[in-house]
Amino acid sequence: MGGHHHHHDHDHAGHHHGAGHGHAPANFGTAFAVGIGLNAAFVLIEAVNGIVGNSVALLADAGHNLSDVLGLVVAWVAAVLSRRPPSPRYTYGLRGSSILAALFNAVFLLITTGAIALEAIQRLVEPVPVAGMTMVVVAAIGILINSATALMFLRGREHDINIRGAYLHMAADAAVSAAVVFAGLVILWTGQRWVDPIMSLAVAVVILWGSIGLLKESVWMSLAGVPSSIDVDLVEAELAELDGVETVHDLHVWPLSTTETALTAHLVAPDVASTDALLQEARRMLHDRFRIEHCTLQIERNHLDDTRC
Repeated sequence: MGGHHHHHDHDHAGHHHGAGHGHAPANFGTAFAVGIGLNAAFVLIEAVNGIVGNSVALLADAGHNLSDVLGLVVAWVAAVLSRRPPSPRYTYGLRGSSILAALFNAVFLLITTGAIALEAIQRLVEPVPVAGMTMVVVAAIGILINSATALMFLRGREHDINIRGAYLHMAADAAVSAAVVFAGLVILWTGQRWVDPIMSLAVAVVILWGSIGLLKESVWMSLAGVPSSIDVDLVEAELAELDGVETVHDLHVWPLSTTETALTAHLVAPDVASTDALLQEARRMLHDRFRIEHCTLQIERNHLDDTRC
């Protein structure tokens, strides 16, 4: 990911979004649109068949897919918003909306999980006859649709928790549909009705596991926690290593969005000949080593203790 956007050392000048900026959203418009369309259609098919065939696992899967359609819509809106240019009020643009979207998604998944579990427990108490064949056929279509959608998001998931959220949803959905196919086959072979609710409980646990991680990371980002890929001590050490820098203080690192990081720091450099050269070097190092795109550095001849910024 590192090498292909060295052209903006002057990153603040025109605030242009070169190759490195907002790379995830830009190419995922189609993936979002196709994903939303396919999955929305499938939710309808699944819900109708779940009601007709009396399968709580199919209904749970429909609910789960619906949460993903909504999740995709939210992620997409955030991806679009995060590319809005800065305004006098939002001087960084609306990049932070991608963090809010990831948070919303995680919370929504938790709610969905609760609904699935509740319905399943009721079915365990009083089992009902289930159409196994319907389960198998409909859920098999689900595996195809979800796998296809997940593959479209495969590329962006490394650098953006928003895209990762979308990818995880789709991958989880494929797994859920596979579980439903399996449950349907067992019901066809053995006639055991409890397999249906037990399977939807197993699914609930899987979703829960994934969404707690997403929740943790998005809360962390919305509280301006340092992104997990960056070690602040290392950043401080590297800045202190630069020619002429004596000490580093007031170092802050925070996420602007799910893909971009900002930094401010005061560098004490008593004898440095050219502050511009130092700034240039610092900026290049932060960009190359830590993928920090937005930095504001204050160079001081001596440590100003009274400045509390």
